[in-house]
Amino acid sequence: MLHFDAQDYPYTSKRNVVYAKNGMVCVGNPTAASAGLQTLLKGGNAVDAAITVAAMQPVVEPTGNGLGSDCFAIVWYKGKLYGINGSGPAPKLASIQALKERGYDTIPSYGVEPVNVPGAVGAWMALHERFGSLDLMTVMEPAIRYAEEGYPVSPNISRLWEEAEGIYTKFKTRPEFQGWFDTFLPQGRYYRPGEVFASKDLARTLRRIAETKGEDFYRGELAKTVDAFMKKHNGFLRYKDLAAYTPEWVEPISVNYRGYDIWELPPNGHGITVLMALNILKAWNFTERDTVETMHRQIEAMKLSFVDTKEYVAEPSHMKVTVEELLSERYAADRRALIGTEAIEPVVGDPRYSSTVYFSVADKDGNMVSFIQSNYRGFGSGVVVPGTGISFNDRAENFSFDESHPNALVGGKRPYHTIIPAFLTKDGEAVASFGIMGGFMQPQAHVQVAMNLIDFGLNPQQALDAPRWQWIGGKRVEVEQETSNHIIRLLQRRGHEIIVQPDPYHMGRGQIIVRDKNGILCGATEKRTDGQIASY
Repeated sequence: MLHFDAQDYPYTSKRNVVYAKNGMVCVGNPTAASAGLQTLLKGGNAVDAAITVAAMQPVVEPTGNGLGSDCFAIVWYKGKLYGINGSGPAPKLASIQALKERGYDTIPSYGVEPVNVPGAVGAWMALHERFGSLDLMTVMEPAIRYAEEGYPVSPNISRLWEEAEGIYTKFKTRPEFQGWFDTFLPQGRYYRPGEVFASKDLARTLRRIAETKGEDFYRGELAKTVDAFMKKHNGFLRYKDLAAYTPEWVEPISVNYRGYDIWELPPNGHGITVLMALNILKAWNFTERDTVETMHRQIEAMKLSFVDTKEYVAEPSHMKVTVEELLSERYAADRRALIGTEAIEPVVGDPRYSSTVYFSVADKDGNMVSFIQSNYRGFGSGVVVPGTGISFNDRAENFSFDESHPNALVGGKRPYHTIIPAFLTKDGEAVASFGIMGGFMQPQAHVQVAMNLIDFGLNPQQALDAPRWQWIGGKRVEVEQETSNHIIRLLQRRGHEIIVQPDPYHMGRGQIIVRDKNGILCGATEKRTDGQIASY
């Protein structure tokens, strides 16, 4: 199991790790953490509590997800690992040609066009049907209650709400955005910290989902309401797209790193980026975290892995290479050989040879859930169907506008996906559930946090709080302002173009639960958000 032996680590954490025996919920929002704990205390298992939190998140963190979101989860249940892909495809009517006919030369970020079929609700239902122990109404009741009665907005969510107001205000005169303003800016401005947000519409929709086990959302009156709205405003999404949707159970994929199996979900998500980078890095012995050699090699491995996944990862049936080829030892060795002492401009290789909300839950019986859910860009498309509280994703923006690309926009196809949950096992036993939200930062943070835990012996809170870096293209790398100045200078000498990022929000927001061999839980939550650990 993991050993936390870096007691003298120089970066002081704002929080201590939390230990518990019976159950734990680590979430980026205190209200959601409380709701998840309520479900555990009612006798629910980790999956029940995860669904409670997932249903809560559109209520308490609407700045990052909604009922029109996608989600992914890795579940450790009774000694076995399961994966579910809750991402939805593009509507059948969507296409590059259809966008060109509307005057677009790229996929828009906002409005009805980038809306994909929402998969999150379907995944909640599938998880509950397979693993749930409490009835669905009991599991979803906290979300319904908080949506109806309201809750005080937390400081970080208020800040994100304020940023969103600035973005969406330019769409105020367009009728398809009116539902967003009515739902999220009913006072004509963003919600300030401590002000109470409630949505009767969202509460009614959550209740209908619970009462019908999701059927109303995909094949009932809610689906018909969505269909009518999209037809009225010239969107692509239709009733038949919703009715045809089912989430996909998938086998998680892994690499072994220093005796630990690191698990991610397979494409269409880009969790494989994490595994490819670790495959490159595992040949070196890292003894110190805060050195130029460590950071340089991490950055270079991530650059090489990222350019490959951006080129190859798509809906699996459209991929030109296989997961096995991308994770082969031979390919890792070839990519590793490209890493020298200087920063490189990464180029795509050929292995064929001939970023959101994240939370983690664990229960007293050893079950654990790693769960992530997102609209993609903040509030998403800015489209809220009036009377429902359903805010839709803008996930179609992750498609390529190049018709020859494996990830080209095609109706009925799922896009390259940025949200990725992670899991850690050793010798067939669960060790940790973790994840870091934040778009294209996510795989980069997964690599850094996994190495913090495994290579450098940091405890979960130290592993999250430690300064991070983010490769943003070419030789450009953002680093947090806590990064030592001498390391920044040495990286610059190696050719890295360093940008000091003063806003920690850009470096992701994560949660971790570690389980030791005696079943004791050790949890941590991100210093970069309003995170909370609820346990008993």
